[in-house]
Amino acid sequence: MNSLFDRTRLGTMRLKNRVFMSPMGTTGEADGSYNNEAINYFEERAKGGVGMIITGANVISTKFEPRPCTELSNFHHVERLNMLIDRCHHYGAKVCVQLSPGLGRQQFTDPFTPPYSAGSVPSFWFPDLKCKPFSEEDIQYLVKRMGYSASLAINAGADAIELHDYGGYLLDQFQSKQWNNRTDEYGGSLENRMRFTLQCIKAIQDNVPDGFPVIVKFTPDQRVKGFRTLDEGLKIAKILENAGVTALHVDTGCYEQWYQAITTVYSPEASKLDVQKAVKEVVSIPVLGDGKLKNPLTAKKVVADGDLDYVGLAKQMLADPFWVKKVKSGHTDDIVPCIGCNECLAAGFSGKHYYCTVNPLCYAEKSFRLPQRDDKKRAVLVIGGGPAGMEAAITAKKRGFEATIWEKSDRLGGLLWAAGAPAFKHDVKNLLNYLVTQCNKDGVNVIYDKEATKADLKQAQGRFDEVILATGSSPVTTSISGMKENAAFAVEYLNHRIDPGHHVAVIGAGLTGTETACDLAEQGYQVDLFEQLPNILQNANECLNNEQHLKAKVAADNITVHTSATVKEVQNGQVTYLDDQQQAQTLNCDTVLNAIGFQSNDQLSNDLYALFDDHANVIGDALQPRKIMNAIHEGYHTIRTME
Repeated sequence: MNSLFDRTRLGTMRLKNRVFMSPMGTTGEADGSYNNEAINYFEERAKGGVGMIITGANVISTKFEPRPCTELSNFHHVERLNMLIDRCHHYGAKVCVQLSPGLGRQQFTDPFTPPYSAGSVPSFWFPDLKCKPFSEEDIQYLVKRMGYSASLAINAGADAIELHDYGGYLLDQFQSKQWNNRTDEYGGSLENRMRFTLQCIKAIQDNVPDGFPVIVKFTPDQRVKGFRTLDEGLKIAKILENAGVTALHVDTGCYEQWYQAITTVYSPEASKLDVQKAVKEVVSIPVLGDGKLKNPLTAKKVVADGDLDYVGLAKQMLADPFWVKKVKSGHTDDIVPCIGCNECLAAGFSGKHYYCTVNPLCYAEKSFRLPQRDDKKRAVLVIGGGPAGMEAAITAKKRGFEATIWEKSDRLGGLLWAAGAPAFKHDVKNLLNYLVTQCNKDGVNVIYDKEATKADLKQAQGRFDEVILATGSSPVTTSISGMKENAAFAVEYLNHRIDPGHHVAVIGAGLTGTETACDLAEQGYQVDLFEQLPNILQNANECLNNEQHLKAKVAADNITVHTSATVKEVQNGQVTYLDDQQQAQTLNCDTVLNAIGFQSNDQLSNDLYALFDDHANVIGDALQPRKIMNAIHEGYHTIRTME
C-alpha cells in the first residue's frame, strides 16, 4: 500500500514524498525573470517539506501575446530561475518548470487587440474580439521555442518539465472542437488537433537528457455542456502516454466553468477525483492530481487507495507552506486552512501579486516577518473576538506580548459563525476552529461576556500598551415599511437563532443573502431571493470563479430570483414589491430575512483615539465592513508594525 510519505522516482528525479505544490502563476521582473519575492515564496514552500514544486507557467515567447506571468525564452532568464531552484534544493524539494506556448483566447490584458488562438473564435474576456488563427509557420515557431525553453530549464537546474496543456489555454484550444475550427493538418480529427501538443512534447524530449521527467498537465473532461467529455479525454490520455511522457497531471474544467478547474469554497472535497481515477485506470504511467485534497485524511486515502500517485496542493500551499511538515508530525490542528475564497486569484487577475486571506505573509515572506522578540514587556488589549481580533491576539503572543481579548458574547468567532454555518461553507468553519485553537494554545487571555464601555477604556489606561478595536459589524436595518418589525436578520438564521417557516423571502442578494438562500433551499425550504440591482452578487466583489459557482448553485437549487425588484413593504407573511417592469406585486411567505448589508460597530472609536492616541487602532469590520482578508491582514499588521 502506498503512503503519502513514500520516497519515489519519476524518471531520473527522486522525490522524498508524494506531495507536490501545484502550479500557480507568479509575478516577475519587467523582463520576465523571477523576482526576489517569487524566489522567497517558493523557498518558503520548500522549507515546509513539499516533495516537488511545479512553477507557474513560464511562457516560451512573447511574439504573439504579452507575457502573463514569468518567461523562459532567453538565456538571461536562466540566472533567476537557477537561483529559485537552488534555494528549493537546499531543503530537499525538487522543482518542475512548467512551460507554456501561451494563453490564446484566454488572454485578458487588452480589449482592443484580437488574441491569437487555434481558430477564429471569440476571445473569452472580450467576446466581441474575434481571435486570429495561428498560421502553420507560427505553430512551428512556437514548437522550436518550446524546445529551446526546455534547454534553458535544463541550464537552470530543473528536475522536471511540465507542459501547460490544460484549462482552455492555448494547447487545449487546439485540442478542443469548440475552439479549433481549422481545416489544415492541425484541425478536424483528434489526431490533427493533438498535433501541436505532440510536437511540443517531442521538442522538449529532444532537448533534455534521457530519462528526464516530462509531465503533461491536461484536461480530459471540461465539464461544460457541448465541450470535451471524458470519453475523448481518455483517448487523449492514451495518446499522451504513447508519446512517451513520464506522467500525467490531470485537471478538469475551463474558464466557462472556472470553478471546475480552480476550486472554490463551494467545491466538495476531492472534486476532480472521479476524472483522475478514470485516467489512472487506462494508463500505466503515474498520475498526479489536485483539486481540494487539502484534508490530510483525504490526501492519505487517495494515495493509499491507489487513486493517485501524487497529491497536489495549490492554494493550500499559499495558506500554509508547512502543511507537509505539520501532517507528517501529527500537528494537523496547526494547519492554517485555505478557505477557498480565491482572493489570490482575484488579485492576480486584477494586476496585483498574490494575496492570501489567511496568510498575510504570502508573497512577502521576508518583508512581512514579525520583528524578533525582545525583552521589553508589552500588553495588548483587543476588544472583540472575531477574525480580526483573534488574529491580532495570536500575532501579539507570537511577538512575546501579553494579549487579552474582551469578547461581549460567550464565544469567539464573531461573524465567522454565520459565514461558516452552511454545509457548503465548512472551509470557513475550519478557519474559525483554527483561530480559536491557536488562541487557546498560545495562551490568549479571553474575557467573555465583556462588552467594553468608555469607562472600561479609561480604566485600561496604563495597563495596556496598545488597544485594538475589533468589534466587527452588525446587520443594517432599513427604512422599508414594516421590515424592522416583520423580518429577521439572515445572520440570525445562520446562527440558528430562528426557525423559519417553509416559504422564505430573502431580501438582498449580496454574498450573505445569496448564500443564505442556497442554504435554505438545500434544506428543503421554498425560497424567493430579492435584489434591487439588475443582477445578484453585483456588488459582492467576488472572484469570477466563486461568483460563477454560487450562481450555479442558485440555479441548481431552484431558487426564485427577483432582480431589479424594489421591496416597498414587509408585513407579517407578505412582501410587497415593484418588479423589473415597475409593476406592484405581492408575495405571500412564512418568513422574511433581511440580508441588505452590514454597518460597523465603531461606537467606541472616538473615545479610543482620545484616550490612547497613536496606541489605538480600529481594524476589520469595525473600520469598514469588508472581507475576511481585511480582518486577518489588519489584525496581523497592526501587531507587526508595533514599535
